[in-house]
Amino acid sequence: MPEVSDAPISPTPTEASVRAEIRDWLTREWDPELGLEAWRERLVNGGWAVPSWPVRWFGRGLPSWADRIVADELRTAGAVGTPLGSGMTLAAPTLLQHGSDELLQRVLRPTLTGSLQWCQLFSEPGAGSDLAGLTATAVLDGDEWVVNGQKVWNTSAHHADLAILVARTAWDVPKHQGISYFVLPMHQPGVEVRPIVQMNQHASFNEVFLTDARIPATNLVGELGDGWRVARTTLHHERTFATMRRPRFDTAGAPGRTVREAMAEAEEHFRTYVWYPQRAGRADLVPELAIVAARNHHPVVRQEIARLVSFARANEWTAARAQAARALGRAPGPEGSLGKLAASEVARRAARVHAAIAGAQGMLLDGPGPHDATVAEVLLSTPAQSIAGGTDEIQRNIIGESILGLPREPAADLDRPFAEVVRSGARP
Repeated sequence: MPEVSDAPISPTPTEASVRAEIRDWLTREWDPELGLEAWRERLVNGGWAVPSWPVRWFGRGLPSWADRIVADELRTAGAVGTPLGSGMTLAAPTLLQHGSDELLQRVLRPTLTGSLQWCQLFSEPGAGSDLAGLTATAVLDGDEWVVNGQKVWNTSAHHADLAILVARTAWDVPKHQGISYFVLPMHQPGVEVRPIVQMNQHASFNEVFLTDARIPATNLVGELGDGWRVARTTLHHERTFATMRRPRFDTAGAPGRTVREAMAEAEEHFRTYVWYPQRAGRADLVPELAIVAARNHHPVVRQEIARLVSFARANEWTAARAQAARALGRAPGPEGSLGKLAASEVARRAARVHAAIAGAQGMLLDGPGPHDATVAEVLLSTPAQSIAGGTDEIQRNIIGESILGLPREPAADLDRPFAEVVRSGARP
């Protein structure tokens, strides 16, 4: 790739000038009958896929607020934006901040066009909330890293091309210092993916077994042993991932090929997350269900509904403040933990109110009521809200240390070489 300046294409951008530029570009370039990947190639070539990215990495060097403006204009024109999934939300932002130029040249464009699918291999059976206690190993063998271990709760691992992976590369240093961050090719011998069936009967996650899987040495992200710092970048973005919404498409009349393919892509992507509204508690359904069940005049139920709705509304305002901060160009920070913790509380409160309204009928998966199955799925799914993306306990630690300035929680293993830490699991 030729060297290109990182200077913005629009030196003094305003909202009006950005809107005018993207509208003019769409007038010339938007073709609804292009294949989805071909359209995204055109979008990338124009620098409009993620306009806030540097010019040499397929952006236009614009302020972060330009991403929102461009997305709005794409929708208005009936056009389609970047792919869904962890490639754009987790992998690409992390690699932009920490990856080498050589790695970015290989993976960034196909990630933007959707020809590369990604997954995240972080959590382990013995190291979930204590991610830094992971024991999956990566050992250098010539110009490749050889990886062994097990990962769990891996969305999309069954069809991903690449994975962002954290593995232990040193045991004679404290646990946070012995971790490195890699990009793992998924389609190779030694990578076995098995689906996990959940208690709500969905199978949204996988466990991944790594047996002498190989990673090119050039797929190391950041410095050797600096993987914890790189992983924290991903985790900050992961806590904003939960706010992702289904894209809206212009379906007036007969949609063209690009939109049809984008709709199919979205349908497949969100199939994994079909139970996520129930995981979040479905607080929106509570007033309606109380009326249907004739419980809306019960004084205790009314009071619990009021508490739930007011708390859920307050959490929406917190999320809006976080989104406003992102629109101003601020990196994701501890406010994501506030929102994540509040979302867990909303889910728990909603589940309690659903149970109070439905009674024993809330256990029915196919009851006579229009939402009986929904209530049962809420009760089975809400425990996951307090675990996925960082447990409530972890969020409280982050809030206490990063927002309130409290001292770190005491730990006996922070300063000792990890090989000396007594654990239930493999040692070097």
